[in-house]
Amino acid sequence: MNLLKLSWKNLLYKPLNLLLSVVLFALGVGLVSFLLNVNHQLEENFNKNLAGIDLVIGAKGSPLQLILCSMYHVDNPTGNIPLESARAFLNPKHPLIATAVPLSLGDSYRGFRIAGTTYDILELYKARLAQGRLWEKDMEVTVGATVAGKLHLHVGDTFKSSHGLVEGFDEHEHDFRVVGILEPTGSVIDQLILTTTQSIWASHEHSAVASDSTAHEAHDHSHEHEHEHVEVAPQMPDSVSLRKAAEAQRLELMNHSDKQITSILIRFRSRTNIQALNMGRNINENTDLMAASPPNEIARLQTSMGQGANTLRWLAWVIVVVSGLSVFISLYSSLKERKYELALVRVMGGTRSTLFLLIILEGLLLAVLGYVAGMVVSHSGLALVAGYLEKSYRYAFTSLKFLPEEGWLFLGSLAVGFVAALLPAWQARNTDISETLAKG
Repeated sequence: MNLLKLSWKNLLYKPLNLLLSVVLFALGVGLVSFLLNVNHQLEENFNKNLAGIDLVIGAKGSPLQLILCSMYHVDNPTGNIPLESARAFLNPKHPLIATAVPLSLGDSYRGFRIAGTTYDILELYKARLAQGRLWEKDMEVTVGATVAGKLHLHVGDTFKSSHGLVEGFDEHEHDFRVVGILEPTGSVIDQLILTTTQSIWASHEHSAVASDSTAHEAHDHSHEHEHEHVEVAPQMPDSVSLRKAAEAQRLELMNHSDKQITSILIRFRSRTNIQALNMGRNINENTDLMAASPPNEIARLQTSMGQGANTLRWLAWVIVVVSGLSVFISLYSSLKERKYELALVRVMGGTRSTLFLLIILEGLLLAVLGYVAGMVVSHSGLALVAGYLEKSYRYAFTSLKFLPEEGWLFLGSLAVGFVAALLPAWQARNTDISETLAKG
């Protein structure tokens, strides 16, 4: 006697009851799975982009806004800071600071942010060249892998930037020229267009900037160029040369005390130095600048997000429990109609344990069907909203990633199905054969 096959046929006997139970199970399981995946991928991206940064220095305002803007590029700047006030932090010989990455933000191209900075940023994110070379002159850019892929940019292409972070708003008159493309890193640098700080100043001042004699003219802003694109072998300086070039760029910036930048990403020489640990507090108390600690601010953000996610997760588990109740009602109500059938199973050689197992299998089958349907709903839903999430958070989300927690979710679903079927199974086990057959 194939109990699994018999259980399946029993479920199909009442398709509407089957559908209701599976749909409820799928909603609960799908919502739990969806929240687990979104939270996991968000936290993974947030933690990855901490990049060992100990402090972010910028204009007074919201510390979280400063972190989100300068490190994650998902918010607006809190303002600009004068280089005169920031010169000390850019000094390569600063006793407490190992790396200082100046950022000048505010411009974009088709939704991707242009960052005026130095080569120090490459060390933070372990970025390497895939094609071409690094930016050197004003109005030259090296673009992240995602930017190049999404906008179909190639080495030699040119484009005009937009003022602000809204596409097409107040377009600048100067052309930027792509000189290099970075390899994918899985970090926020994939989403950036990197150039010199002086290029940002020049764009905002509307001053004439001479372009390189080898620059190609764009056919239009959609980058349908007449010239043939060829891959340019990467020309990445070695680490020592890169570090020296970055120091030279910082020293050059220090000479422009009349200019402004957006923020500075700081990495300490030692995280055990008490002076370094007190640097943020000293800046906040004694200067017109603001210092924010990325780990602290991101921990607060994750706590806030976690509270909402936990509420939704509890709601999802309530739906799972309700679906378990639906399974229980479905199996319990069907027992009256199936008593004669169950008695015949006993007559054909089935034991009390056989009847018990038959009903338990039905509960477990409903749980498995609900779980599978929930996984389809969850990962399909994630695939549908991945574009929106990527636009909002500037990170790639995948629906093809399965978490260990989803394995535990499967076991939890089986437990709900088992518990829901327990009482009906016990009643089926105690079916009186003679009485049932006598009633016909």
